[in-house]
Amino acid sequence: MSTTVRPEPGTRPDPWPDALSRVRFHVVSGKGGTGKTTVAAALALALAGGGKRVLLVEVEGRQGIAQVFDTAPLPYEERRIAVAPGGGEVRALAVDAEAALLEYFEMFYRLGVAGRTLRRMGAIEFATTLAPGLRDVLLTGKAKECVTRTESDGLPAYDAVVLDAPPTGRLVSFLDVTRAMADLAKVGPIHGQAKGVEALIHSPLTAVHLVTLLSDLPVTETLDDVAELDAAGIPLGSVVVNRMREQWLPDRSVTAAAGGRVDATRIRNGLQSAGIELAPAEIDGLVAETVEHAVAVEGETAALRRLETEPTPPLPRITLPALLGGVDLGSLYELAESMTAQGVHLEARR
Repeated sequence: MSTTVRPEPGTRPDPWPDALSRVRFHVVSGKGGTGKTTVAAALALALAGGGKRVLLVEVEGRQGIAQVFDTAPLPYEERRIAVAPGGGEVRALAVDAEAALLEYFEMFYRLGVAGRTLRRMGAIEFATTLAPGLRDVLLTGKAKECVTRTESDGLPAYDAVVLDAPPTGRLVSFLDVTRAMADLAKVGPIHGQAKGVEALIHSPLTAVHLVTLLSDLPVTETLDDVAELDAAGIPLGSVVVNRMREQWLPDRSVTAAAGGRVDATRIRNGLQSAGIELAPAEIDGLVAETVEHAVAVEGETAALRRLETEPTPPLPRITLPALLGGVDLGSLYELAESMTAQGVHLEARR
């Protein structure tokens, strides 16, 4: 049965329900191109606010975290990558399947030197190719180890772990492959590892946040993934609407403008009253931009209405603004601040 955080029917959900403040494992996914890595980075910063320690993990080998933080490629070790408001910190880890398997061999079988020899022979790559589910168990297993790790005083090493997960097209198979592996390996450390990951992913300590843009295809895929995750019993968190367009026109003017009904004379008179004189070609350009903007706003409004009405009851929703000039470290902090303003936070654990 799903442990999805959802409101009662007929109510407007909070962007960040109280239950999410107690989640330890935040999985961020979305259709390719929606900005899921940027959102994962901003979420880690927001969660680390107020003195928390958060680990940001990537598993796709793209070095996406290093790119958004404009830093050198990450090795297979946990490194501090940013300081959050209030004295918190974000550490980052790029998980490599081969390195994780070597660590696994050493941990459970004491095959340190032998494991490295196997890697040189190509046996590690062969093993993960032969059993594709093994690679995902290694990746999710490392994230699970970080979530459950404690320090010498018994407190959690991290207040939360944020996983920049694969795109939504293979999200459920990535997260739920542990069930297949648990069936494949009936006994032994692999079985125990898979069962441990499965228990975490299907528990209230986990939440999957889906990133979308307000256009038909990303919204359709998001809604499909909501249904698939719910059916798999994997807890859902918030839908993150990324790159939300600022609406320049009042609501009453959007429909008319989207239909091409823009009064060029009124625009010219308004500009003249403000002391601005434009050539007719420039006025025509403003009219075209107004129509284009209204069409985009109307489409995004329809997409937003689908997110509000098609999941029953609706999911919590966070909205993030479109950034002018692309993503840099400063804009990551702006996005994190926007998340914090919408209630994103963690309960103190350490």
